[in-house]
Amino acid sequence: LFTRREPDRVSYGLGKGPGGDGPRLLHAVVDGIPIVNTYIPQGFRIDHPKYQYKLAWFKRLRRYFSRHLSPDEPAIWCGDMNVAPEPRDVHHPEKHFTHVCFHYEARRAYRHAVEWGFEDLFRRLHPDRQQFTFWDYRRPDALKANRGWRVDHILATGSLARRCTAVEVDIKPRQGKTPSDHTVLWAEFSL
Repeated sequence: LFTRREPDRVSYGLGKGPGGDGPRLLHAVVDGIPIVNTYIPQGFRIDHPKYQYKLAWFKRLRRYFSRHLSPDEPAIWCGDMNVAPEPRDVHHPEKHFTHVCFHYEARRAYRHAVEWGFEDLFRRLHPDRQQFTFWDYRRPDALKANRGWRVDHILATGSLARRCTAVEVDIKPRQGKTPSDHTVLWAEFSL
């Protein structure tokens, strides 16, 4: 999470104690606007307990939103969601219906969290564009062939979504010598 101003406050995790998952959630308030940055569990395989954990994590996250945010107030949710919400958000979707980042249960769990009161800013400003944020580093030609996934997202509650003036994916960092398999997704708002 990069901001131009120092956060008013910062907290970590879905809650206190075991299972709080501190490293997976950062909640910062910047100029009075809550920003929740998440790294959603990947899930490993759909027949693995880690996948059920991923689905449960989305439910816990929605409860977190209800406890700490209001859909009627400005708020941002961003991060690596490990979900491509729609077929256009993954290359060759017909080949990936059983993948943990595109399986219908993962998409449904993500959608349920979004329906708490968030809007996908990329889809708001680019309703028809196919754009990815992740290209598997294990496939050397993935970026060049554009075999990617849109699994990183920036969402906002309605009042703030309406003030979003730009949201883009910067692929330059992904083109570096030893890059991450994810790249930068950014948004601007008129506040």
